Amino acid sequence: MSEKRDLLILGGGLVGMTLALAAARKGISSHVVDRADPADLTADGFDGRASAISTASWNLFTNIGLAERLEPHGCPIQSIAVSDQLRPGRLDFTPEPHEGSLGRMFANRELRLALFEAAKAEPLISWNSKVEVTARSRGEHGVEATLADGHTVAARLMIAAEGRNSPTREEAGLVVAKWDYTHRAIIAGLTHELPHENVAWEIFYAQGPFALLPMLDDADGRHRSALVWTVSEADAAGVLKLSDRAFLAEVEKRMGDIFGAVTSVAARSSFPLGFHHTARITAPRLALVGDAAHGIHPIAGQGLNLGLRDVGALVQVLADGMKLGLEAGDAQLLARYEKWRGLDAFTVALATDGLTRLFGVPGRTASAIRRLGMAGIQRTPVLKNWFMDEARGVTGDMPELLQY
Repeated sequence: MSEKRDLLILGGGLVGMTLALAAARKGISSHVVDRADPADLTADGFDGRASAISTASWNLFTNIGLAERLEPHGCPIQSIAVSDQLRPGRLDFTPEPHEGSLGRMFANRELRLALFEAAKAEPLISWNSKVEVTARSRGEHGVEATLADGHTVAARLMIAAEGRNSPTREEAGLVVAKWDYTHRAIIAGLTHELPHENVAWEIFYAQGPFALLPMLDDADGRHRSALVWTVSEADAAGVLKLSDRAFLAEVEKRMGDIFGAVTSVAARSSFPLGFHHTARITAPRLALVGDAAHGIHPIAGQGLNLGLRDVGALVQVLADGMKLGLEAGDAQLLARYEKWRGLDAFTVALATDGLTRLFGVPGRTASAIRRLGMAGIQRTPVLKNWFMDEARGVTGDMPELLQY
C-alpha cells in the first residue's frame, strides 16, 4: 500500500488535475488515479475540442502557477455576439477596454499539457495513470481504492472527478436528477477566410445552438475557430458521415458570411447532450467535483468553469479546516463545501437549461419575441454588465483562488 495522503482524487482530467495542483499549493497531498493514457489526451493536432476559460478560472490558473505556461496558447474573447438565426436584433456583449476580456479560449490539449507537466513536477501529487479502479472503500478513519494492478492507495478524503458517468457517485448512491435533450453536439475545428476579431458567436436555431468560438491563428497564419453545433440525435449520425465538402456547405449555410469562406475542417467528434444534477455533492468522506456533480448544456460555455469553481471552494474549505487541526475528511468541512457550492451550481444549471428551451421554441412569433427581449437587454447597460460578470464568473461568493 502507498503512503496515506490527504486526498484520493478519482479522475485526472481537467478538473481533477487542477484540484490536485490547487491543493498542493496549500500543502495538501493527493493520489490521482485515472484510466486514460496522458499520451492519447495530449496528441498533436487541433480537433476543435476547446474550452472557454472565464476570468475567475484564469485567476485560478494564475494562482496555481500555470498562467505563464498557458498565456501564449490562449485566444482572448473580446466580445460575445448572440443572434437568433442571424436575423436583425443581435445582442452584443463587449466590455470596456479597461475591463479586459470576457475570457480566453484554449485547445483542451494545451490545458492538459500544462496541467500534466506541472503535476509530474509536484511531489505532493502521486499520479497513477492508465489504471482502472476495481474497488473503493470509505470508512470511519479513511478511504482506499484498489487498482487493477493490485496496488492500493489510501487517503483521508475521496473525491469523484470522473465526469458525468462517475462510478464513484453511483456506488455511493447519491441521487441524480437528469434528463436527455435528445440532441448531440458536433465538435470540429474550422479554418476560415476572414479573422474572427476575437468574437465568440452563439447563433440560435430551433434545432439547437450553433456556436463559433475564436482560436489563435495556426502557424501558417490561417484563421481558426472551434465549432460546437447542436443537432438532433436522429440527425447526428448523418451529419458526422457527411463528406468534408458537404459538411462545410452546411456550416456556411448556418454561419452566413460572418467569417467568409470556410476553407477546411478538422476531424469531427460528438457527444450527447443532457442535464444532470446531484441532490447532494457530499457523502461521508466523499466529495463530488465537476461533471460528477453537475452536467449542463454547453450553451454558455460554463461547464468547465463550474467545475473549477468547485475546485476553488473545496480547496479553500480543506485548507481553512486543516489550519484548525481538522483532517481532510472531516464532516464539518464537507458540510461547508456542500452549502457553498450546492446553490450556485444548481442556479447555473437551471439558467442554461432555461436558455436551451427558450431558444428552442420554433416559429416566427417566438423568434420575434426573443429578438424583442434581446433588443431590450442591448439597450440596458445594467443588465448587460450583469450578464458579462456572470460570463466572467466574478459574481457571488468567490473562493480566494478564483480572485485576482
